Amino acid sequence: MINILRPGLRDLARRLAYGAAMSAGLLMLGMTPAQAAKTTLNIGMSVEPTGLDPTIAAPVAIGQVTWQNIYEGLVAIDESGKIVPQLAKSWDISPDGLIYTFKLQTGVKFHDGEGFDSTAAKFALDRARDGKSVNPQKRFFATIASIDTPDPETLVLHLSSPTGSLLYWLGWPSSVMVGSKSADDDKTTPVGTGPFKFSAWAKGDHVELVKNPDYWNKSVDVKLDKVTFRFISDPQAEAAALKAGDLDAFPEFAAPELMSSFGGDARLMTKIGNTELKVVAGMNNTRKPFDDKRVRQALMMALDRKTIIEGAWSGFGTAIGSHYTPNDPGYQDLTGTLPYDPVKAKALLAEAGYPSGFTFTIKTPQMAYAPRSAQVMQAMFADIGVTMNIEPTEFPAKWVQDVFTGRDYDMTIVAHAEPLDIDIYSREPYYFNYKNPVFNELMKKIQLTADPTAQNKLYGEAQAILAEDVPALFLFVMPKLGVWDKKLKGLWENEPIPSNVLANVSWED
Repeated sequence: MINILRPGLRDLARRLAYGAAMSAGLLMLGMTPAQAAKTTLNIGMSVEPTGLDPTIAAPVAIGQVTWQNIYEGLVAIDESGKIVPQLAKSWDISPDGLIYTFKLQTGVKFHDGEGFDSTAAKFALDRARDGKSVNPQKRFFATIASIDTPDPETLVLHLSSPTGSLLYWLGWPSSVMVGSKSADDDKTTPVGTGPFKFSAWAKGDHVELVKNPDYWNKSVDVKLDKVTFRFISDPQAEAAALKAGDLDAFPEFAAPELMSSFGGDARLMTKIGNTELKVVAGMNNTRKPFDDKRVRQALMMALDRKTIIEGAWSGFGTAIGSHYTPNDPGYQDLTGTLPYDPVKAKALLAEAGYPSGFTFTIKTPQMAYAPRSAQVMQAMFADIGVTMNIEPTEFPAKWVQDVFTGRDYDMTIVAHAEPLDIDIYSREPYYFNYKNPVFNELMKKIQLTADPTAQNKLYGEAQAILAEDVPALFLFVMPKLGVWDKKLKGLWENEPIPSNVLANVSWED
């Protein structure tokens, strides 16, 4: 290897002379070589994506690499959670809510040269809503009855029923536009219309993106020439890589107990933002004893959320009483619905026929928050006579197989990252095995309602049902713990949708 990499002495001398000349020239211009060269970014992630096509698989890591970088949608979600135009520059919704007419951007091409127009958009949406579609959010497109393309710049969606969240859903990673020529290979060699193009994927190590020189949106001044996503699962290694300068940023740092270690660092800064990551301990509602609401309520009242947040995430987090975050429209603080009260919890268990408690197993994915939360919960359940055994479960493959798909579990714990996903409790099948006709009807009403105030009222009613019925133990919302170089500008501090949006990221001179 040394012989292969070492240049001849004469060649080396030429390289050194050229480098010295370049440095001198840069200094005369008032720049250092490091400043002139800083158009690259090394960004860290704890979880490697299983593929690179968010339209065929659910793990959030896929979108965190590709969404708004490689792929774009008809609309996008900005950092404040607002719907903004993207490949569709405008839209019109008929008074009855059944016809959506989009006016598309012109002159847009996919990275492989295929043109983007209404026909391409129709292909992407038809692929997502097809009977054989494996889109993880196929339900988003369920009310699209037909699609018209009267001209290359116009896309018309005809709905079977009003769908109040459709525009919002069209901004998600699962709704991005893919090309007809490249879609089949997007899992490993993604092709989109975005500001960055896929360059390489070294499995188990990194994904590399490069600047798209032909990016259609000339109002965006993309400063980065190359971005490398590096995958490091060990928290100590993550921190070490940041401190050594091997990583420039870790936007979602997974070790809250190490956040204080960056204090006083001359190069790095920390940021604490908002996310949609709702940590809940889901129960199999059709399996005894979890089929009894009194048991579920007792388990909820056995838990001190504040202590769980301290033990699981070093005190970073916000307690929740339902499957909803303070960022969401119509949020209600329902942590007082079933507050921490071990005495009442034991009484409820006795009333349900379990005066001596019971034993069950929780399957915990190996993300740090899950086993830590479970260990604190285990001690609290013991206080009411309930024995919880902890079974570590590899994520995502084993957890998806056993819990999410197989629904072969008693209890699990996972952070749900999707915004406004309270409707998961009405999906069937879904791993909670929860069935509540009243709740299901509320979810339908929300989609049939266009008025935001009326929607928020319905969301409030839905939150209250879950807080009282407890299909899952609602624990806390994880914050976005970011660590990055102080000279790095434009990274999102908050996370209304799991992402690493890089189009406006740059280095300060």
